[in-house]
Amino acid sequence: MTLTLHDVVKHYPAGGEIVRAVDGVNLTVAAGEMAALYGPSGSGKTTLLMLAGTLLTPDRGTITFGGCDLSTLSPAEAADFRLHDVGVIFQDYQLMRGVSTIENAAVKLLADPISLATARKRVAPMLRRVGLGHRLNAIPEELSGGERQRVAVARALANQPRLILADEPTANLDTRRGRNVLELLRAISHESGATVLLVTHDVRAARIADRVYTLRDGILLETDPLFVPQLEATFPSDGGG
Repeated sequence: MTLTLHDVVKHYPAGGEIVRAVDGVNLTVAAGEMAALYGPSGSGKTTLLMLAGTLLTPDRGTITFGGCDLSTLSPAEAADFRLHDVGVIFQDYQLMRGVSTIENAAVKLLADPISLATARKRVAPMLRRVGLGHRLNAIPEELSGGERQRVAVARALANQPRLILADEPTANLDTRRGRNVLELLRAISHESGATVLLVTHDVRAARIADRVYTLRDGILLETDPLFVPQLEATFPSDGGG
């Protein structure tokens, strides 16, 4: 399904000024397509992602997914949309302390009336796909930052979402793991027809994504892939582990 943002605006008051986090953005990401969004800190990238996921409401403009105007959803309908249709990879993991890897990854599935055993069975293949098949029973306190990030990726993808929103999904991963996650997102997008929008500083995404955009001061511009070397100079690749 296609994600479309039309003339979307989101401004914030800050210190007596107005921050134009998202300022008249027009964006279309088709089903089966992966779009990467670059920009300096404070450029509005995460705000744009949250708007697309109904975690924020725009001041102006429309956001549709699969032809449905998301602004018309009631709070309950928006929550149901996020639960069943959206997979969000948060930058800060949001894992439950003291809970095993497999149960952290299965938490969205457990919101539906299915057994824990069934949820574990469904999520285990995705954990193996992100390289955590040997860490199913480890708790977050026993995992590295990169492993926690991969749990968050598996959790976001466990319900086979139609819309995947990723906030710096490779921020804590080394080069190999980061590329694996980016390739996984692209593969799932192409295999299942999921729509993928990720915000990142990782220029490896520019080489993998179908479309590349930059966001500065709330203004969105599409970037020609031929200018990836310029992105590399502007947004150095992360050195996470």
